[in-house]
This record gives sequence, structure tokens and C-alpha cells, in this order.
Amino acid sequence: MTEAQRARASMRDGRWQGPTVYKVPGFVQTNLVVLSQDEVYEFLVYCQRNPKPCPVLEVTDPGDFEPRQSAPGADLRSDLPRYRIFRDGEQAGDVANITDLWTDQSVAFLIGSSLSFDDALLRAGVPLDRVWVLNSNVQTVPSGKYKGPLVVTMRWMTSEQAVIATQLTSRYPFNHGAPVHIGAPEMIGADMENPIFGNPVEKIPDGVTPVFWACGVTPQEAALRAKPTLMITHSPGHAFITDLRSDQICIP
Repeated sequence: MTEAQRARASMRDGRWQGPTVYKVPGFVQTNLVVLSQDEVYEFLVYCQRNPKPCPVLEVTDPGDFEPRQSAPGADLRSDLPRYRIFRDGEQAGDVANITDLWTDQSVAFLIGSSLSFDDALLRAGVPLDRVWVLNSNVQTVPSGKYKGPLVVTMRWMTSEQAVIATQLTSRYPFNHGAPVHIGAPEMIGADMENPIFGNPVEKIPDGVTPVFWACGVTPQEAALRAKPTLMITHSPGHAFITDLRSDQICIP
């Protein structure tokens, strides 16, 4: 059993309900979006038009909860540490299991996450003290009722480390690739006072360069604006851990 399989097993039986940030290094982590089959087409086109924040790694068949390409034998109803439920565009709480919400019309999207290259950054000497998930005012390309601003992840590092991080993460197009912005958060309208994940930031310390990547929470936010009857996602920071190796799902 691999470390990824052990992690999913502990999530399935409820022993692991915390974040996956910086956990299980070397394995690809993904964001999750579950919609009814009748909502899927416009959402898939939205992802295709916005590949930077929405790199789709797998789409399951209707009713099939096993991600056969990325984690054979896994169960998307139970193998994440925490799920977030939305009804008609309104948050309806977090749960540890979605078995009772899954139907024969449920379709799951697994979307690449920047958490997948954290281990590579560490090996390259880029420390990862903290990560934030923030709204921005950069607009994505709409598809039908799916539209909205780009969500970004922010990491702090030195300017020298930012160069290394840019070079390295450009090799990971299926996990958002290179940064979308480096430097002043106000240039992209990054909302650091009201983060989706992480503590509010009043001031960036001296000597620190904020680096921003496109984030897989973006399609979740677009789906919220579309107000599907039911949407299930991972809770921010609580990703699905696949069997895919990060250093194999990249450009050599």
C-alpha cells in the first residue's frame, strides 16, 4: 500500500479530517467538483476555456464514484478528509462523507492543484511557510452561466526564490503551471483581508515577495454563481490525493 492509499484509507474511516496542505509529498492532489449530469456540459466548457485555473485531470462517468484513471479503487464519496455542500448557490455546511448525497447522475471533476508541486519547491530550496487562497478581480472566460473572477493561491518567498518557483512550476501545467502574478497584490485585486483559506493579512513583511498561482477553487466559485441545485466540492485545503506521481505529471 502506498502512502497515498494509506492516506485515503484513513480519510475513509474518519481518522483523517484535517487539511492535506504539505501532506503526502510526491503525489498529485486535486480539487473536487461534483455536479449532476445535466449541469456538466457548460461547466466542462468553462474548464476548457480556462485551463490555467481549471486543469481537468479526470471526469468520472455518471454515477461512478471511482476515479479509475488517477486512483483506481478509491471512492470519491469518502476518500477526502472534508467536503463542502452547496444548494442553489448557498453554502450548506461541511461533511466528512457524501455517500448519502451521491446519485446515479453524479459526475465528479478532479482538477489539478498547486499543492501537488509543494514538495518540488521544497526540494528546490523554496520554503513554504504558509499558503493562502484569495479572490481576485481578474475575470475568467465565461461559458453559459458559469463565469466569475479568478481565485489565486498566494505564497511568500524572496525575489530569488520567486525566480526558482516560476521556472520550476512552469513544468506542471496540469497543476496550474507558472504563477499568474508576482508582486503587488493590489494589481490583481487580491483580497487579503477576507481570504477563502488562511488568516487575514494586514501587511506583507519587508523582504517578502508575494507570488500568486491560479487556483482550482476558481471553478467552484463560478459554479456557485451558476447556482446549481446541488454542488459538492472539497473543503478548501482538504484535497483528494491521487496515485499519480507529481514528478511524472509534468514537463521533463
